[in-house]
Amino acid sequence: MMTVLLFLLLHSTIVVALDLSPPARLRALLNQYSDPSVELPLLLPCCYDGLTARLVTRAGFEATFMTGFGVSAVRGHPDTQLVSSSEMMDSALQVAEGLRSSASELDLEFPSVCIADGDTGYGNAVNVKRTVWNYARAGMAGVMIEDQVQPKRCGHVSGKSVVDRQEAVSRIAAACDARDEYERMYGVPGPLILARTDALKTDGMEEALQRLREFRTAGCDMTFLEAPRSIEQMQQYCEQITGPKLANTITQGGLTPVLSPKELKKMGYTMAAYPLTLLSASIKVMEESLVRLREGTSTDDLIVPFEYAKDVVGFTEYAKQEALYSSSSSSSSSSSSDGDSESE
Repeated sequence: MMTVLLFLLLHSTIVVALDLSPPARLRALLNQYSDPSVELPLLLPCCYDGLTARLVTRAGFEATFMTGFGVSAVRGHPDTQLVSSSEMMDSALQVAEGLRSSASELDLEFPSVCIADGDTGYGNAVNVKRTVWNYARAGMAGVMIEDQVQPKRCGHVSGKSVVDRQEAVSRIAAACDARDEYERMYGVPGPLILARTDALKTDGMEEALQRLREFRTAGCDMTFLEAPRSIEQMQQYCEQITGPKLANTITQGGLTPVLSPKELKKMGYTMAAYPLTLLSASIKVMEESLVRLREGTSTDDLIVPFEYAKDVVGFTEYAKQEALYSSSSSSSSSSSSDGDSESE
């Protein structure tokens, strides 16, 4: 009887852990937004550091995407894989902390979940597996792996090329194996795998679609056709490829037609990512601020009050926590002192 009770207790603990893990929450969101009766796709404003992760949470989004373009940009580089795997993992930890801390301050049940940009996996299939494992330990709900040749580059710029289909599928298969191995070892799901192809630009639509089909056969959870150039190509992708699909929207100057979230969902997209919105907005306001500072004119209409900025970065909650534990420490010290007096 005791053995049975112990098994049930352990089993219930594992189930709770599965329900709470970021990949499990992401899977639940994908199921929810795959429902045709839901009007909008899962919206993914893209973050790239702890502050942007906090802003995404404070704005009420359920999920986000850690963009390699943004991570590269704030480190002073273009998105051409000049940023290393270790630097990307460091950014993932910052993002995870930003999501966690802001959710705690807002008293949310769960932090927003994040899909991380895994680029090409930073090497061969074995490197891909390590990339997935590292992102799992960083608390990422999903990892995107793509089929570009290393060093890769932003999908909306010139000069990119892809590996052959066999190598591309091997990368995705390795990523899926890492996901499953993580679950077998720890009893909680590994990051879901978002498989991306850039073959549309280099090899045409039929090759891109065939790669996506084989990625699904290899076990990926989601797919991403990078940079379709027409609504017809977007529709063809949604009609021919199964499972959750990601639309990537660059609103000014991107290669893909810009559609509203409702239009994307009606077409068959499950997720809509906005990779440059926060970064581009910040560049615009910072450059204007610098011009005004140089000219000696006011920037008041461009900036938030100091008190608000302090709240956004976490000073308000920090002060509460500091006061809480200072009070607890004082009480403990007082009780200890009282006890010493009585004994004397």
